[in-house]
Amino acid sequence: MAEKVYATGRRKTSVARVFLSPKGTGKIVINKKELAAYFPAFYHPTVLEPFKWTETIGKFDLYITVKGGGFTGQAGAIRQGIARALSTLDAEKYRKTVKVAGFLTRDDRMVERKKIGLRKARKREQYSKR
Repeated sequence: MAEKVYATGRRKTSVARVFLSPKGTGKIVINKKELAAYFPAFYHPTVLEPFKWTETIGKFDLYITVKGGGFTGQAGAIRQGIARALSTLDAEKYRKTVKVAGFLTRDDRMVERKKIGLRKARKREQYSKR
């Protein structure tokens, strides 16, 4: 096994750099803060999902830097980064599991741009037939 594995994850406008260390106790540091301090509890299951699927909770240490977007985008980017790191670490063991779960696929949905003459991307002024 490798000493440390690096992977990138993306979602919406968020980009996460994930450094996975095989010799670990399950410590997760995101932007120099613990997982519980960085994300509200609602997003913890999303971040930890690849570990649940591969049954490796608490076996790896993670150092993550993430920027851009909000909580949802960042949590999704971290999830993809962790899945990619696991599949790089040991492709025979983990790749098929995280691939079937859909964690390796980039979610390409982005916010639609605002159009000229409209309030938002599709929202129009209220129509009145007078």
